[in-house]
Amino acid sequence: MDLSTNAATDAESLQLLSDSVRTTMTAATGAKLDAALADLGWLDMLDEIPDIAIPLVFRLLGETGAHASVLNDVVLGAAGSTPGGSVSLPFAGKRWVVWERSDGSGSALDDELPIHSVPRGDALPHTALAAGRQAVGWWLVGTSRAMLALARQHAVDRVQFGRHISSFQAIRHRLAETLVAIEGAEATLQAVTAETDDPDGLACLLAKAAAGQAALSTARHCQQVLGGIGFTAEHPLHRHVKRALILDGLLGSARELTQEAGKALRSKGYAPRLAHL
Repeated sequence: MDLSTNAATDAESLQLLSDSVRTTMTAATGAKLDAALADLGWLDMLDEIPDIAIPLVFRLLGETGAHASVLNDVVLGAAGSTPGGSVSLPFAGKRWVVWERSDGSGSALDDELPIHSVPRGDALPHTALAAGRQAVGWWLVGTSRAMLALARQHAVDRVQFGRHISSFQAIRHRLAETLVAIEGAEATLQAVTAETDDPDGLACLLAKAAAGQAALSTARHCQQVLGGIGFTAEHPLHRHVKRALILDGLLGSARELTQEAGKALRSKGYAPRLAHL
């Protein structure tokens, strides 16, 4: 079989895997999704093809609006521990949380997530922190794309003054700025995935910050496009906005990580190459 055939086969296999994961996430969430992903071989994928499994699974979590406790597996695996349990994770504002493997609710902001505040946990190794930030970054990108899809569909359907609002320049500009922010964050995450030399986790830190900032910008622009309906409980946008706010704070918010990156660069005295182009 020639290389082109191999590439086509790999692309087809990846698409089949993506379709299977998406279907699973559409049908289940929480503890049921944890079990379903385990049946799909999530831990084996995480061990054998992490560069494919992490972007795929976490991006689809964002796009479908489902949730699972798989971030624990990424962090534990990168720390050299056995996946399957839970671990204390740093949160914005110098707080710590645990993502429980259950269907309970612990977050006042996003009542679907089983996240609970805990006393200060043990500092995570750089490798675990970097892997976790990369995973959450992909989740934020997926959430951003879900919000953009909702805003775009509303712009196409909504008619004002006898015209679809998608024809208004202000709407087009907001959607275009949103897409640019998302594409930039995704490109940053892709560069981090391809980069093997990141001993301090600075590249993953910046990628997560970019994804968090993109998600916050997306939420703001999409809310403006949707107008009053975007505030209602009947419309799904609010669920993605709340999810984006939680994920931005998890393992450091965009603002905190940007400040941390600035301090790191000042201490180094130079800007290291974060991606080989």
